[in-house]
Amino acid sequence: MQNQISVQALCDYFKLTPQNSGLDLSQAVSSVVSDSRSVLPGSVFFAWKGGAFDSHQFIQDAVSRGAAAVVGTESLEKDLSVPYFCVEDSRYLLAGFAAYLNDFPAKKLCVIGVTGTDGKTTTTNYIYHILRAAGLNAGMVSTVNAVIGDRVIDTGFHVTTPEAPEVQKYLAEMVAAGVTHVVLEATSHGLAQHRVAFCDFDFGVVTNITHEHLDYHGSYEGYINSKAKLFQDLGHQKNMVHPTTPLAVLNLKDRSYPHLHAIASHVQQLSYGLSPDADLWAEEPSSDSDGIRFRAHLGQETFDFHTHLLGDYNVLNCLAAIGVTHVGLSIPMQTIQQGLSQVKRLTGRMEKVEMGQPFQAIVDFAHTPFALEAALKSARKISSGTLITVFGSAGLRDKQKRRMMAEVAADLADITILTAEDPRTESLEGILAEMAQAMQEKGKQEGKDYFVMPDRGGAIQLGVKMARAGDIVIACGKGHEQSMCFGTTEYAWDELTAMKAAVAQMLEIDGPEMPYLPTQD
Repeated sequence: MQNQISVQALCDYFKLTPQNSGLDLSQAVSSVVSDSRSVLPGSVFFAWKGGAFDSHQFIQDAVSRGAAAVVGTESLEKDLSVPYFCVEDSRYLLAGFAAYLNDFPAKKLCVIGVTGTDGKTTTTNYIYHILRAAGLNAGMVSTVNAVIGDRVIDTGFHVTTPEAPEVQKYLAEMVAAGVTHVVLEATSHGLAQHRVAFCDFDFGVVTNITHEHLDYHGSYEGYINSKAKLFQDLGHQKNMVHPTTPLAVLNLKDRSYPHLHAIASHVQQLSYGLSPDADLWAEEPSSDSDGIRFRAHLGQETFDFHTHLLGDYNVLNCLAAIGVTHVGLSIPMQTIQQGLSQVKRLTGRMEKVEMGQPFQAIVDFAHTPFALEAALKSARKISSGTLITVFGSAGLRDKQKRRMMAEVAADLADITILTAEDPRTESLEGILAEMAQAMQEKGKQEGKDYFVMPDRGGAIQLGVKMARAGDIVIACGKGHEQSMCFGTTEYAWDELTAMKAAVAQMLEIDGPEMPYLPTQD
């Protein structure tokens, strides 16, 4: 529940002085917002300059809607009728105001942060289910949903950490619901833009840091430094309600390890991996259609685990979850075994469609070169037939990975179908041409080894139509996402529904209708 506080109280706590003096600071604050259209009487409006916009231009609109105060990063050129605070980083202060307004809920929770390029959502879910198996009242905030008690809340169309006011609101609702432990998925954008500031992380977990989001972060170094924010702040805030010893759980063989190991040198660390030089390590797993089985070692302890999720890469996700819950929270291994086995499926993560077809059909979120490679290698292990993959690459995002993903498919798939994946305002034909060129340079022939089908529904239908008994069709890149962007419009899109529609059409049975995209026209 949000506290009713005044502009003056916020000034006092954060040591702020308005640029325009002499105005009333006693007005009650009802909310904090960064979209002027969401301003209500009593809201504090936050403005900043983004890559393609400057929300300072909406300050007057926010005031006309009843804003109690405005926070920005630009000096005022004309007087406002409400207090204006000029600060260095208004995003950071947005998180601070939101935390204050909700009585700093993270201080009353044990907070486990999970970051990385691939595997964040899966690892977050593994940890959550282990906590529940241990009898703890646990909550979860992922890029897919927030779980508070029996409530499951959709956190948005696309994959990023919710904005700071939403994060703090979810944490406050968890405190009110009696939650004691929360697993919070932290994306690089969420960390860089302070969406998870004031979350007082007790534990930090990284899956891997591979090639992604370089359009935003500029370089791998910029990308890894954003992820490192999770570990820099570990242990700096004392948790008096649920005291813990801060722990950083790091992937030993990942490129990020040396940097994160140094960044987290002030706290206890646990390394994990697939070789005995890691603190927690697993032997080569065995895979079948019922998931993965593996043996893990921690010191002199040895334990066997089973997860129903497909993909050998999930062994590392399991190890990360085992490490933070066993070493960090002293949860018994037997309970962890139970928690891992309770994760039956995750939407859009190597999710199988079974409608009686003689081949396997799978939907996976793999949208980076590393993730695509892992998904295709895992698919090879569960099917000896032809491997057909369907994927694309997003517009206005890291352009280097287009060729990289096409090269991965050229090496690992028998047939590749290149298609749309959120082209946004870029030319879809241009994106596909870049990927097709990479296929050709790998010696692949269009119409034989690869096909170009701009309409994603049609591409999935083509893959399903080509599949024979014993083959596998895997559609990658969209996973759980519920929209696809063409131009500036988000069209409703569900990959699982699309795959079911294609399989039903092939089998000539009743099934869902293929979702509409403008490429159908």
